[in-house]
Amino acid sequence: MKVVALVSGGKDSCYAMMKCVQYGHEIVALANLMPLDDAVDELDSYMYQTVGHQIIVSYAKCMGIPLFRRRIQGSTRHQKLSYRATPGDEVEDMYELLKVVKKKIPSIEAVSSGAIASDYQRLRVESVCSRLGLVSLAYLWKQDQSMLLQEMIDNGILAITVKVAAMGLNPEKHLGKDISFLYSYLHKLKELYGINVCGEGGEYETLTLDCPLFVHARIVLEEFQVILHSSDSIAPVGILHPLAFHLETKAESGSLDGCDKMNDLHHENMGLVYEVQAENSEGCEDAKESVADVTVLTKAADDGLQILTKKEDLTFSIACWLGASESSGLQDDLKGVLRKIEAELSRHGLDWRNVLYVHLYISDMNEFAIANGTYVKFITQEKCPSGVPSRSTIELPLLHVGLGKAYIEVLVTKSEEKRVLHVQSMSCWAPSCIGPYSQATFHKNVLYMAGQLGLYPPTMTLSKGGAVAELELALENSEAVAKCFNCSLSTSSVLLVVYCSESIPSSERGKIQDKLEAFLKQIRSSSMKEGKLPKVLNHLSLYVLVPDLPKRNDN
Repeated sequence: MKVVALVSGGKDSCYAMMKCVQYGHEIVALANLMPLDDAVDELDSYMYQTVGHQIIVSYAKCMGIPLFRRRIQGSTRHQKLSYRATPGDEVEDMYELLKVVKKKIPSIEAVSSGAIASDYQRLRVESVCSRLGLVSLAYLWKQDQSMLLQEMIDNGILAITVKVAAMGLNPEKHLGKDISFLYSYLHKLKELYGINVCGEGGEYETLTLDCPLFVHARIVLEEFQVILHSSDSIAPVGILHPLAFHLETKAESGSLDGCDKMNDLHHENMGLVYEVQAENSEGCEDAKESVADVTVLTKAADDGLQILTKKEDLTFSIACWLGASESSGLQDDLKGVLRKIEAELSRHGLDWRNVLYVHLYISDMNEFAIANGTYVKFITQEKCPSGVPSRSTIELPLLHVGLGKAYIEVLVTKSEEKRVLHVQSMSCWAPSCIGPYSQATFHKNVLYMAGQLGLYPPTMTLSKGGAVAELELALENSEAVAKCFNCSLSTSSVLLVVYCSESIPSSERGKIQDKLEAFLKQIRSSSMKEGKLPKVLNHLSLYVLVPDLPKRNDN
């Protein structure tokens, strides 16, 4: 995909670009948000690093691609974890910036960011990408910080500290130092005080002066000033204010139009830099999801719709289906079923916010895109502010047993207390859920995990090694999700359901059970060595042979 990279100047956003290239994407533009006042080094922002913004203008020359910049007009107004478009919020500046970039370069399909551990930042980038129809790429997400820092150094990122704000870091002593120089010291501080070695807790910020993507030039910082923001005796806070720098042409790239000296920080960057001006608009019109799409759907007859509600105290299930004789196609069947479930929820004084999990069964996996497009009209982030429910989608021979083309069962709770994990960014961590469902939902000490396929997370492609290899990758992905809730398949599983496509040869089906047990035994052994005892008795494994599963045609 063609990618616009969000760059702050820090090491993380630069290494995220390198990972994009590693996985076959092309960086075609850069996007940066800077302070309204050039004289200001740092903003009180939950979203953006601005220290060193005076030097970012040079990235266009260093990489030979356009840089789009916008001055930050907003502030932090929407402070809840899950973001909703809010006029005047600083996130809307990112939206406006990327909207212009997309308009100028229509071929752009994705946005790269350097998020490692911050759900707050990741969710906001994902929200903006969703509104603009772009894919979020976050290849550093959930990666081990010690490993990442070493990788950055090994792969040629030259980055210096431009802010320090942690115990053991002294502005006079540690500002302006290369991360390779500080590597061992940062790990010492981690052992002493528990700091994040990549600075994810705000311990420090960096400015990248060179990396392999800077094919034309590197940045040389000539002079800077240390500004002390806090002289706290335990954790003083200081920033580096650049005074003069120049670009040093790389021998293999040729000259920089004869203009490689930039002592004046306000020097124009030869037309490769575009400043996106603010417009007098609310900036949120594209973010509002129209409920009209749901209320004006083609009217489907209620005749033939069957509903079953099984109550169990505060948690219960609702199932809905249509008879084969009343079926008029997947789209209409699914609309009718979803509308009926919506009405049943309303009858109990509930709505989609109360749904924990959705089992979606369809008669033909070739119509998966139709099912997904219809589903998203009913179950949206706007209707589920704390997170959309987790989901599995399976093909079943519904028509053969006298049913219509769609059958849905939902697990419902009367309590809205739940924790939802919904990562839409493509990363190295686990498969993204770009669609209208979450990786997992945690409610009353039970974790409900969405269906997992044997997908390679960075590229979202199926494993090429066959069914057994797909299962192993699906289990690894499931384990990565489980770890986000401080649990493991090996020590916490109650029920594991393995759906197997009937296209799998009979000779392979026995190997699937062997692989599952071997995988669980391996991670159970690792957990025991770490002193983690099983939290439940032996789990139940259920193997279900079905006609088809999603993504079958991708392999």
